[in-house]
Amino acid sequence: MSLDGQLPPKMRLLRAAAELLANSGGAPVSTRQITQLAGVTAPTLYHHFGDKEGLFDAVVAAGFEEYVAGERDFAPSGQPLEDVRRMWDNHVQFGLNQPELYLVMFGNIRPESRPAIVADAEALMEEMLNKAAAAGQLNVQPREAARSILAANVGVTLMLIAEPASERNLELSTMTRDAMIFAVSAEPASGAATGGAGKSSVVVAAIALNAALQASHSDQLSSSELKLFLEWLHRISTSPAG
Repeated sequence: MSLDGQLPPKMRLLRAAAELLANSGGAPVSTRQITQLAGVTAPTLYHHFGDKEGLFDAVVAAGFEEYVAGERDFAPSGQPLEDVRRMWDNHVQFGLNQPELYLVMFGNIRPESRPAIVADAEALMEEMLNKAAAAGQLNVQPREAARSILAANVGVTLMLIAEPASERNLELSTMTRDAMIFAVSAEPASGAATGGAGKSSVVVAAIALNAALQASHSDQLSSSELKLFLEWLHRISTSPAG
């Protein structure tokens, strides 16, 4: 059974490849399977994409462009952690709206092989978390926070995709999102003990200054001085002893 014949051949090929990859369970997908589902001939595939691997690359590239558009489809609120929440929600909605494409992008993971798409998605998250760090809102380095949050974001999205649409509980996403952001946030819980506040404030200040210096490209220090200063700040912010 082929896809909607009203679509241009190139779009049918992209959709067919995404659908077959998502449902392949890791098994090889042949050129013949793709062209049959798309309702085109092999020369049409070669004309548009060069070969099957070129088509697969185009599927991922198109998916990532759409994903990035969703992640940045809002004006910054001036509250970085609130914007991270919105990025999380956009990520989940993208996965639920485009499950086959999402599974190609984030679901085909092989042992000891980290897809470039994951690194790029982390970089988007880290970009926003750098702003939170500079504002003194993080208690861990932005890169570590980005990896932790994205890992949870992908896990929740895959779990929701796997459930029947009628049984999906989006509260699971909200609860996990807020728990992850709280885990990396410098804001204390209401009524929390303050015995470690001194240690936390030093770490938060070091992380904030580190992020601010790297973003500002300050010329008040020489490159060697700045490198040494950033190294000290990183050591302070990652030291177990605070």
